[in-house]
Amino acid sequence: MTTGSGQRVASRRAVDSGAGPQTRERALAGGGGRRTAVLESVAGWVPGEPVPNDRLPAGWGVDDAWVRRRTGIGSRHRAAPGTATGDLAFEAASRLLAGSPAAGPVDAVVLATATPDHPCPATAPALAARLGLGTVPALDIAAVCSGFVYGLALSHGLVASGLYERILLVGADVYSTWLDPDDRSAGVVFGDGAGAALVAAGRTGDPGELLAFDLGSDGTGHDLITVPGGGARARADGKPPALSDAYFRMQGQTVYQHAVERMTGSCRLLLDQVGWDPAEVDHFVPHQANARILRAVADRVGIAPQRCVTHLERVGNTGAASIPLALADAAGRGVLRGGDRVLLTAFGGGLTWGSAALRWPGTPQTNSTISTEGTQHVAVR
Repeated sequence: MTTGSGQRVASRRAVDSGAGPQTRERALAGGGGRRTAVLESVAGWVPGEPVPNDRLPAGWGVDDAWVRRRTGIGSRHRAAPGTATGDLAFEAASRLLAGSPAAGPVDAVVLATATPDHPCPATAPALAARLGLGTVPALDIAAVCSGFVYGLALSHGLVASGLYERILLVGADVYSTWLDPDDRSAGVVFGDGAGAALVAAGRTGDPGELLAFDLGSDGTGHDLITVPGGGARARADGKPPALSDAYFRMQGQTVYQHAVERMTGSCRLLLDQVGWDPAEVDHFVPHQANARILRAVADRVGIAPQRCVTHLERVGNTGAASIPLALADAAGRGVLRGGDRVLLTAFGGGLTWGSAALRWPGTPQTNSTISTEGTQHVAVR
């Protein structure tokens, strides 16, 4: 979902005229005061106690230094037996709604996940019912680790069009349910978690304005990140499924190359659309895949390390939850300030990728809780 050609021309004219970033953003929006969508608040939740590197299975033959050197991860969280994606999504969404008392009613629910509670039906309707939201429309989207950015773009379109006033967007994954216990390469990286956000109607120039998006996919790489079994393709073969087909598989080195190339290209396109120089980005929030990918993308885009928001050292790669968890953590620590220019980018299976540019909503108020049940932060505009 890229901005239209007229918006790109307006942005380019503003850039060519030497206007500042705010003037260029207004030119991109096509004038002030029109209806758009804004980010209102964000919250996150991770289950249970952290699993540090020194508590990983002895059979993997890894230590803390080995994992940190290759991934930048120090610990991750694992959901308890019997805990599914819908449970994590409920925890994050409940904390978000409780921490946003001034927000209006939720009109729709969008859940980004690669690990739904069931192949059928979608998990979002059950989440909406559990939250007491009645019969609001609710749907899942499956863009794997790009899911939150895809969901943000979808929510923006639904709100800006006037169809809905406020959407609850949740990114949640329980990767531990499909990790091969003998696969250390994935086991050291992935954690479980959920993040939630409210996207609401606003006017151009409002705090939290979602400015522009760039989304893409390349289905020729569908087999690079996959769970082979469980879907119609496997059932159509008419053969008994192999036990290994139920597990997550990733071709790490090839995925690394695609992730760096696609996120870098997407960020450059989006920065051009909104008229931001890389030096004008206050906070860069990439999908928390691993530290090597994050550093490579930031370096290629031209964003200094101190402006990169990272959270994976404590939670690992949490899939569709990684960006909202990183945002919630940064807001809880007071890193994000009202009006800051924020650039998001993600890459996931499919292959899919996407980026989003926004202004951070207002002066964040934070409500943080750390307990054996998890960690959550709420930032309200």
